[in-house]
Amino acid sequence: MLSDPLTLALALFIIFSGALIQSLIGFGLAVVASPLLYLVEPELVPVPVILMGFSIALLTLLRERSSLEFSGLQYALLGRVPGGILGAALLLAAPAPVLGLAIAAIVFLAVALSLARINAPINRFTLFIAGTVSGIFGTIAAIGGPPMAILLAGKDPGKFRAALSAFFIFSSLIALSILAFAGLVTKAQLWWSVTLLPAVLAGYWVAGKLLGRVDKQKTRVATLVLCSLSALLLTLKSIAQL
Repeated sequence: MLSDPLTLALALFIIFSGALIQSLIGFGLAVVASPLLYLVEPELVPVPVILMGFSIALLTLLRERSSLEFSGLQYALLGRVPGGILGAALLLAAPAPVLGLAIAAIVFLAVALSLARINAPINRFTLFIAGTVSGIFGTIAAIGGPPMAILLAGKDPGKFRAALSAFFIFSSLIALSILAFAGLVTKAQLWWSVTLLPAVLAGYWVAGKLLGRVDKQKTRVATLVLCSLSALLLTLKSIAQL
C-alpha cells in the first residue's frame, strides 16, 4: 500500500519520470509507469495512471494550444468506446497474473509499434482503428498512446504533442467512465491519484526547463529500452505467480 514510505517514494519517482518523458516527447507516461507501478502495487494500474495521464495531457495542451488541430480526432475518440468496453471486460475476467502478462504484452507491442516505420494515411478509418486499439490498451494498462502516436508521427512536433494531448484528455474521460460503470474505480484509487499528482506537476515543470536542451531521439530510445526491461520483469513475476 502507499502507506509504506518506500512504495510511495517509488510510485512518486515512477510517475515523475513518466510525466517528464511525456512532456518532452509527447507520450510515454503510461508506457513507462504502468509496468513498473504494477510491480510496485498492482492496484495503481490502470485508474491512477489514467488520471495522471489526463493531468499531464491537460498541462501539455495548455502549453501547446496554439498548435492544436483537432480535425479528425473525433473518429479516434469514437473508436475508444468499443475498445474501452472490450478492455474493461478483459479486466473483469482476468486474474492478477494474467493481467500482469497482458500489461507486459501491451508494453512490448507498444515498443514494437514505436520502432516500426508505418506510414498509414490519416483518414476516418485509420483514426477509428487506432482509437479502438488505443481503447483496448488504454483501459487495460492505461497505455493508449502508441497507436495514435504512430498514426500522427509525421506531424510537426508541436502539433504532434497538441493532438496527442487533446486525444488523451477526452479518451481518459471515456476510459474512466467505462471503468466506473464496470465498478472498477475505487475511492482508494482516487486518493492514490491525488497523492501522486505532485509528481506529475514536478515532471511537467522540469520538462519545461529542458525543452530544446535534450536530444528527443536519444530520450525516446532510452524510454523504449526502459519499457522493455520493465515489461520483461513484469512477465517473469507474473509467470512465477501462475
